[in-house]
Order: sequence, then C-alpha cells, then structure tokens
Amino acid sequence: MSIDQAIALMTGLIEIALWTAGPVLGAALCGGVFIGILQTATQVNEMSLAFVVKASCVLLVFFLTGSALASKAINFTRVHFERVAHVVD
Repeated sequence: MSIDQAIALMTGLIEIALWTAGPVLGAALCGGVFIGILQTATQVNEMSLAFVVKASCVLLVFFLTGSALASKAINFTRVHFERVAHVVD
C-alpha cells in the first residue's frame, strides 16, 4: 500500500465518520441548545428534561436517516474489504 492509498483510505474513513455521526451529533446539539435556552428563560433546571429532549432528537434523526447512514457505512466497508486482495499483493 502506497502512502497515497493510505491517505485516501484515511480521508474516506474520516468522511464516513463525519457523514454518519454528524447528523446525530447535530440533532443532539440543537436539542441541547434549545432546551438550554428554554430552561434559562423559565428558570426550570431539570436535568431529565434535557436528557429526554436530546434522546428524542437523536432517535428522530436515527428514524429519519438511519437507513441512509447505515447504507453509506456498509458500502464503504464493502468496497474496502474488496480492496484487501489488492493491498496484500
């Protein structure tokens, strides 16, 4: 495996990680910021409220985009497992 191939593999790996984790983390961030602003405005500091909102946002994103995210990760894995034969030679 050449250095260029290794760099391309690592770049693809980071890209897939961002594509799969990005929407979930973004939803948790938006839900956390929203509930933080709401708790600050109402002065209700209940920790379980923040957890429920973040968990609901993450589950909603998984429900809406889970199959697309999983197929992207599976295709990446399949392609790179098929390339193993060429790397070993």
